[in-house]
Amino acid sequence: MLGFALPQFGQSARDDLVRFASTAEELGAASLWVGDRLLAPVNPTIGYAGTDTIPEEMRTAFDPFIALAVAAAVTTTARLGSSVLVAPWYPPVQLARLLTSIDVASAGRLVVGLGIGWSPEEYQAAGAPFDRRGAQLDELLDALRALWTAAPVKHEGQRWSVPPSWVDLKPVQQPHPPIYLGAFTRAGLARLGRRADGWLAAVRVPGSGHLEFLSQQRRVVDAAATAAGRDPAELPTNVRVNVAHGTSVGEVTDVLRLLAENGYPDAFVDLMYVASGTDAMLEWVSQLLAASAR
Repeated sequence: MLGFALPQFGQSARDDLVRFASTAEELGAASLWVGDRLLAPVNPTIGYAGTDTIPEEMRTAFDPFIALAVAAAVTTTARLGSSVLVAPWYPPVQLARLLTSIDVASAGRLVVGLGIGWSPEEYQAAGAPFDRRGAQLDELLDALRALWTAAPVKHEGQRWSVPPSWVDLKPVQQPHPPIYLGAFTRAGLARLGRRADGWLAAVRVPGSGHLEFLSQQRRVVDAAATAAGRDPAELPTNVRVNVAHGTSVGEVTDVLRLLAENGYPDAFVDLMYVASGTDAMLEWVSQLLAASAR
């Protein structure tokens, strides 16, 4: 099942999100996705994706929660996901309320994708500690599940506490929306196997070795799931396909076909670097969906 990232970054953040979301669904998009960026530091301590810089597109970012809410209002069938929200930036009560509201507004179509990010400057701007991000994510998962399933709810943790309280707006999806985790490190992948409902993987196009790269990571996930008494087969994967500037539709189609034929049928394409303007992005959507249907 093929989905697409919503126009959220760079010049596309000013494009017609409403028309993109509604038309992409009409064309057959199975899912629509957002990412999460606060700012682009001028002198980053850590760059993006192993570099020492931040892409210019990330200087302009549309709010992910508003983007999901807008998409929920103008679609009826597409799943609505985040890949990923940088979880430790958000207090759990506020995060749970935002996500619950989107799940209710979309009649139960939300996929909650969470991660821990990589930018110390963004953590500083968010007022969140950069150290022990994995532990913060673990605590946030505990708090979210309590907020979504308990009545009354209570949470006592290292960073956050919730006094015994009534939080009666619960998600449409029970016991809660599926929680997918994005991770690349061994510790993050192991956490995913122990705790997540699914895996948000990623590949780059152009690129090579996609299947071996994914298989290496999946082995860590599956081993952790098995050790925790879980069935790895019950942890689905959705692959984010990051498309580089200058890439052709055919190159993306070939990678999507390769993934689908080798156990990764669910994917979504991020067009941030190859298309700007609603018409141009929708033309990519149309061509990719047509190719995937052949």
